[in-house]
Amino acid sequence: MPAMIPVTAKKDFVRWFLKRYKLKRRECVWILNYLLSHDHLLKNVHFTDEAHYCPRAMVMSTTGSESIPFRFYKGNLMTADAEKSFHDLRLHPQDKMYIQLNFPNSHSCANYASVREENPFLPSYLQVSESDRKIAERLLEESVSTNTTEMLMKRVDEALDANDKERFIELSMMLHKLEDAKE
Repeated sequence: MPAMIPVTAKKDFVRWFLKRYKLKRRECVWILNYLLSHDHLLKNVHFTDEAHYCPRAMVMSTTGSESIPFRFYKGNLMTADAEKSFHDLRLHPQDKMYIQLNFPNSHSCANYASVREENPFLPSYLQVSESDRKIAERLLEESVSTNTTEMLMKRVDEALDANDKERFIELSMMLHKLEDAKE
């Protein structure tokens, strides 16, 4: 079971987010501020990707995003009416709410990553399998190794061109250690 994100971490993130981004719909700001002042609600809020697959979810976008301004999903219903989602939030405080925030560079944002959770409702065909993950890791390791080797070889050539014997020996030793580690 994944670790729960503490309410304080969610509050810190929402405050950080509201200070830095302007949402396309002002109602989204109201909803996020409402969550900040109600810990019991924020406890049941989960920030995730592809929230439209969740049974109860909101998707909010900033002005810098090309995504839809706002959507609320509940079961098979979908609406762009933020007031309905706010009403539902107040009427069902014990139900889990999944929120997707669309903003520039969201997938490389460390602050968002600290509160973002895996979507438990994501269809299996969209999930990354363990074997795919291992293949990707191996590919990344090979790429880093290849790039490091190429960079070292270039520096060795530069040391030769500059007639820098000490630098040549140092870089050659590094290159040999790297090659030995591959074997």
